[in-house]
Amino acid sequence: MSNTYDLIVRGGEVVNHAGRGPADVGVRAGKIAAIGDLSQASAGEVFDAAGLTVLPGVIDSQVHFREPGLEWKEDLQTGGRCAVLGGVTAVFEMPNTEPTTTDPDALTDKLARAKGRMDCDHAFYMGGTHENAAFLGELERLPGCCGVKVFMGASTGSLLIADDEGVEAVLRSINRRAAFHSEDEYRLAERRELARTGDWTSHPEVRDAESAIRSTERLVRLARKVGRRIHVLHVTTKEEMAFLAHHKDVASVEVTPQHLTLEAPEAYERLKGLAQMNPPIRSADHVAALWAEGIAAGVADVLGSDHAPHTLEEKARPYPASPSGMPGVQTLVPVMLNHVAAGRLTLERFIDLTSHGQQRVFGIAGKGRLAEGYDADLTIVDLKAKRTLRHADMATRSGWTPFDGMEVTGWPMATIIRGRVVMRDDEVIAPAMGEPVRFQETLGS
Repeated sequence: MSNTYDLIVRGGEVVNHAGRGPADVGVRAGKIAAIGDLSQASAGEVFDAAGLTVLPGVIDSQVHFREPGLEWKEDLQTGGRCAVLGGVTAVFEMPNTEPTTTDPDALTDKLARAKGRMDCDHAFYMGGTHENAAFLGELERLPGCCGVKVFMGASTGSLLIADDEGVEAVLRSINRRAAFHSEDEYRLAERRELARTGDWTSHPEVRDAESAIRSTERLVRLARKVGRRIHVLHVTTKEEMAFLAHHKDVASVEVTPQHLTLEAPEAYERLKGLAQMNPPIRSADHVAALWAEGIAAGVADVLGSDHAPHTLEEKARPYPASPSGMPGVQTLVPVMLNHVAAGRLTLERFIDLTSHGQQRVFGIAGKGRLAEGYDADLTIVDLKAKRTLRHADMATRSGWTPFDGMEVTGWPMATIIRGRVVMRDDEVIAPAMGEPVRFQETLGS
């Protein structure tokens, strides 16, 4: 075999399925061609990774990039730039845009908008509704679709399926794993009057832990009834983690950096509307359970940012008029590497939650592993770099982060996608050439 490569990432510490240690990574035609001592090999381009750690490319499997229809908050171009600046190589984007992504034309439109504008690779969820439930088995197989997303708690327009009959209809129609925002809409409606005007500490009272566990228990029961796989997004409660630990055969689990890092009521008192998201930031006992059950015990499968920006003006409205959601794709890696530095998380578990987990849960074809034959997607980090997260450094159109002022140890130094160095030293250095992610279950579609 030729000893020449298109790119060699040389001299770094490689961390992958085989463990961690010094190694070079050779790339040919956008794929990983060799891992090991390549000191005698040559390449068209050499990336000096001395002192750095080379990880599988981080995949953020839950983002809201707001295009089309809500571009004043974010768009596919700015969202993709946030991703690669944060060391993220691929994203799965949500359907609650305007119009919603609920039919083939809407998906085709998003893919066309992404072409030549998104720096990272990408796929889009198809939103499940009462109206399109019967067709979701066909829609989930469209190229560029990462699966079906269902909101069981309030969302945009028709993107709400609160009733068991509607959820069951979706599950019967599909074959791939479907992702769910699991909050019980009926209980949420009963509790909206508990919102105290201008008091964000009442947000987790309105959307209480019972709203979450009640919905998740219903969802698992329905998944078992019809024999389908489900993915429970942004799990926040100790009750759900304890319950889902007994249902891993049908249910995969997502956690987010913000629910692992921020705590109520302190976050609401300090950040006010900037801390508001759904499901809510919860109290210390729930956060502790996410770490103990979700992370340490292995119940959580993936980490997603739930990047969902709103403008500072929108966020300044008095609660409950303020919208829920916060940016996160650019800060996912540094926030979680800071937990690694603090000893709360191993680097191996970080990789499991940000690449290996996504590959398993969603059946990604050719991505999610730093191994020969896979796409050369690499997130290169400095585990010792100390930085401070600041509003001014965020590429999101909304211009803020809930982690403003947070000092972190660990930083993404480069993002490599299919063998192309896209970001280096906090600068995007390549034209936008993101491509749709492919999936094993739909390769023949």
